[in-house]
Amino acid sequence: MTGGAGSAIARGMTDDPPFSPALLPAGFVDLLTPDARTEARGVATLMDVFASHGYDSVRPPLMEFEETYLAGAGVALAEQCFRVMDPDTRRMMVLRPDITPQIARMAATRVGGLPRPLRVSYAGPCVVVAPVAAEESSRQIMQTGIELIGPDSPEADAEVMSIGAEALMRLGVKDVSFDLTMPPFIPALLEEAGVPVAYRPALMRALDRKDAAAVAQHGGALAATLIALLDATGAAEHTVAHLAELTLPPKARVILDRLIDTVAALREICPTLRMTVDPVEFRGWKYHTGVCVTLFAVGRSEELGRGGRYLCNDNEPACGLTLRPDILFRMIPPAPARERVYLAVDASRQQAASLRAQGYATVQGFASGAQAETEARHLGCASLLTSTQRIDLTQG
Repeated sequence: MTGGAGSAIARGMTDDPPFSPALLPAGFVDLLTPDARTEARGVATLMDVFASHGYDSVRPPLMEFEETYLAGAGVALAEQCFRVMDPDTRRMMVLRPDITPQIARMAATRVGGLPRPLRVSYAGPCVVVAPVAAEESSRQIMQTGIELIGPDSPEADAEVMSIGAEALMRLGVKDVSFDLTMPPFIPALLEEAGVPVAYRPALMRALDRKDAAAVAQHGGALAATLIALLDATGAAEHTVAHLAELTLPPKARVILDRLIDTVAALREICPTLRMTVDPVEFRGWKYHTGVCVTLFAVGRSEELGRGGRYLCNDNEPACGLTLRPDILFRMIPPAPARERVYLAVDASRQQAASLRAQGYATVQGFASGAQAETEARHLGCASLLTSTQRIDLTQG
């Protein structure tokens, strides 16, 4: 290599901007106070609601072997998994993009022998290859939720959804809408009605777009029924009234009646809950086998959570709901900080412990006298505890 070429390469290398220690990969962020405090307290609130209904917490690992995670319910999540090689076993591992498949695995293995119904709750981070929605940018997301394993009934579906509604109410999230659907319904209807396989993709795309003209074009003898299903979408009571009048093939009728029964069971528990029903929605429900629900807040586009019925890895019925704390906590006021009390070096340890028991945050100081007061104000403390008194620093 000539000196000139080598010098050009060297200049090119040194011209690169210096790497900043604050730089993070796209989609990953540092969560600072007050956001981190709001998340911690909010997750604790959600988990407390779940526990009050008998849902015991579990903590699956952040990583699993690829062949284990991508089995059963997890197979639909393969494209969202980051993969790394385990240097010990030389087997491929995945970072979980969703906790629900892990609960399904645990239900079939580690807790397979426990009495049913089995109720579990969870909270933890997940990592996805791409943001889960177009309006999001984060690839590290938080999930918290519940799974009810064993029973397969409208009442079981309604229990899970109603607990989710209670959790959001406790958190202070307002104007929530529960949007119910039955993803297996349309594929079952098209098959039972004898719609040729070659015509189904175009028809399902038309239903997905809510395009009545295209449904009429591709629906054949089933077009009128499908358009009636499109027209039925809306508030739960409106939809149920229209669905009950439709004439459907026997298997499709049974599937749709399950959705209707779930609406009734949920309404009995939550009389004032805002509910909508879309009987033709199926997109995005990859491993679900029954009634599903998506949670929104009126006037906002982000999903607050979603869930529904699925099968565990040993084909045991299950129903769950996963909430998105990182989205929920942007919708509520930041969690207030504890009032801080500065402890001078000669402050009573017993008094300091008493203050912490009352909910204060004590900040141990290394100064006394005038220097202690200066440092206390600098650290944002509202008061100063000395060996003889507690001084209010908010006055003057």
